[in-house]
Amino acid sequence: MKKWWLTYLILFHLSVLNAQTYRKDEINIEKLIEELFAMQQDDEDYENMYEGLLQLFLNPIHLNKTNPEELKSIYILNPYQIQSFFEYRKAFGELISIYELQAIPGFDLQTIYKIIPFVTLEDRSESSNRPLWERITKERDAHFIFRQNRVLETRRGFTPPDTLSNGRLTSRYLGDPNNLYARFRIQHSKDFSLGFTIDKDPGEEFVWDPSTKRYGFNFLSYHFTLYNQKKWKTFTIGDFQAQFGQGLVYGAGFSVGKGAETITTVRRSSIGLRPYTGAMEFGFFRGVGATYKHKNIETTLIASLAPRDGNVQAILDTLEQDDLVITSLQLSGLHRTTTEIAYKDQVREQNLGGNIQYTHQNKKLQLGINTLFTKYSQNFQRNPQIYNQFEFSGQENYIQSLYFSYNFQNYYLFGESARSKSGGFGSVLGLMSSLGKNIDFSMLWRKFDRNFHTFYGNAFSENTRPINERGIYLGLNFRPNIRYNWSIYYDQFKFPWIKFRTYAPSQGHEWLTRFTYRPSKATLLFFQFREESKARNVSETRPYQSTYQLSQGKKWNYVINLDYKVNENWSIKSRVMGSRFDFDNKITKGFAISQDLNADYHKWRISTRFVLFQTDNYDNRQYIYERNVLWAFSIPALQGQGMRYYTLAQYRVSQKLTIWARFSRTIYSDRERIGSGLQTIEGNRQTEAIFQLRYQFNR
Repeated sequence: MKKWWLTYLILFHLSVLNAQTYRKDEINIEKLIEELFAMQQDDEDYENMYEGLLQLFLNPIHLNKTNPEELKSIYILNPYQIQSFFEYRKAFGELISIYELQAIPGFDLQTIYKIIPFVTLEDRSESSNRPLWERITKERDAHFIFRQNRVLETRRGFTPPDTLSNGRLTSRYLGDPNNLYARFRIQHSKDFSLGFTIDKDPGEEFVWDPSTKRYGFNFLSYHFTLYNQKKWKTFTIGDFQAQFGQGLVYGAGFSVGKGAETITTVRRSSIGLRPYTGAMEFGFFRGVGATYKHKNIETTLIASLAPRDGNVQAILDTLEQDDLVITSLQLSGLHRTTTEIAYKDQVREQNLGGNIQYTHQNKKLQLGINTLFTKYSQNFQRNPQIYNQFEFSGQENYIQSLYFSYNFQNYYLFGESARSKSGGFGSVLGLMSSLGKNIDFSMLWRKFDRNFHTFYGNAFSENTRPINERGIYLGLNFRPNIRYNWSIYYDQFKFPWIKFRTYAPSQGHEWLTRFTYRPSKATLLFFQFREESKARNVSETRPYQSTYQLSQGKKWNYVINLDYKVNENWSIKSRVMGSRFDFDNKITKGFAISQDLNADYHKWRISTRFVLFQTDNYDNRQYIYERNVLWAFSIPALQGQGMRYYTLAQYRVSQKLTIWARFSRTIYSDRERIGSGLQTIEGNRQTEAIFQLRYQFNR
């Protein structure tokens, strides 16, 4: 009886505060991205991160059946909140309402609003008693999405070819400038998921040509996944990904790294197998994966045979015979010209892997073993460069790792150590802790040898891959009350061997701090400052100098941001951001000023933005996350001088049909030509139009 009275009081209090309710498709991606990706950059795999975030959104965590590992995977709750949640559930029993979270120490309204899209109390286990075909045909969570977008100006690749002096024609794109994307998916959280994704990039030809492995759309991804079939936790066929441990062997889940959220994002969670539903043409397995659970032990097996785009060349061996070798893998996924088409599916990649994971019955200790064997259809032999002599070569690679995580009160210890076929090691060791109710601390140490080779790893690192790096990260978050929040991290790293654009061992550091002030529910103000110091070759900016001469480049970024909700229908967002780059005794600068106006009226949602920007060079390009159509991602790099604006409109035609339209344009005042090569646009403006529709079945 006491529990029901407690829930009633919480719900009444939330209604007095005009608590927000969320529809399933209303996750505020923009706010979450701003917190997790503090400084957007062009070397991050945002599409894969975004897809991982959507997987969490589509498969919400059941709060009465969850464990600490699941709650950590959404990167919202700190160690104190997670500890408080399970102590509350142990003392009072299962939750009756999601809003009961407010009664748990450490859970304020801001935290509750963040977590709502990713959790549920709905028990869907009863539906699994019906036949699978019936569950599929009657499932409400089923949709089809179609998207078309294109740049309205004509790029050089779409113009008639020129004739060279030897009589040959210059290269041009074979297809039209439209980007076509379609996605179908029907799924029931923790029960089943099936669907496909098809995509045609701008410039690709829509043609049926088996000789070049093109069948209409240039990319097709598909999957069928079952969950919780007695002792089989997961069974998937088609395209899928995996994440176990700290991402040294399997690291395909939603992972962030360094950002304004300085505590929770340093750790990876073992989320296991998940369907791959993105449009990127690499980074996934194609075959069969299964996880079998027996008591406290889960065993996962993976078998994959996937085509990969690659440059395969014939070389002359010692017996004067031609031998085919792979000189590089092509990761762009583009097949617009005859050269790019020649790379398509030239390589076959076989993967056999597994995982054994033990979880103690009290859920505080987790131990695991990873293994993955990879074989290519030809030998991998890179074009020799001074910086890549320790990169992978040969036809086979295997990698094994051991990992653990341990929870003691408000302290989370975690780590993983792996060894690849080359003998190179990679190791990660970290700690997350709530030192008090208002202060959190994190620390992560990593070491990756220069010959450590992992193809599906995505561990915490400064580089885009875990190789040739040593570093230590320290993070702190302080919340004196609900209105103020201060976060800071410091990361010190070294690169013991040379890298691309850095032809000598080097070191650097990075730190970021953000101060957030929330005077009311309608207003959010934050200040952010970041410094990054890295070395690179001087010869790139000064000709006739030694290739091995380095200079330490130091970059400062600042952001001032104001979000204000005028009323239930209107909101605005203002931002000033800039940078300063000091390299080889030369200082360059850049800035951007943006203004957003957003409206939400019943069936209509309209978002607009206007930006002015000016940068001295490429090193000062400015990145601002933009709202886009559902399940699309946009972070343009603003470089040079000019302005940019966009308008995004969403209209719910009916309960089943929703349409989006987006118009964006960048106008430069410092040039009359945009881009280079076949991407060149003659003129000073670039315009993009997007149209998308979503049809939801069984609504």
